[in-house]
Amino acid sequence: MQFQLNTDSNIHGDERLAEVAEQMVTSGLGHLTGRLTRVEVHLVDTNGAKGGPDDIRCTIEARPEGLRPHTVTHSDANVEAALRGGARKMRAHLESEFGKLDPRR
Repeated sequence: MQFQLNTDSNIHGDERLAEVAEQMVTSGLGHLTGRLTRVEVHLVDTNGAKGGPDDIRCTIEARPEGLRPHTVTHSDANVEAALRGGARKMRAHLESEFGKLDPRR
């Protein structure tokens, strides 16, 4: 699985952040990572230098093998919380989608 992190100009997207983001998102997705070819994470500080609650927006796009890409968005107070929330939403979404495709239903 490929992992890509994109940040806006208000979030310093260095190598350490990329490693932390990859670890948090892949652990949040758990066993589903084996069914994905690529995961893209976009972090945006919506208020810039002004700050405020829930001003970090995390958008995660997951590309399951042989299926269309799926996207979720989560906003939170800091980068770590936004990544955790986004990964949790993506896992729930993908489990639902894969469950619909499961022939055992």
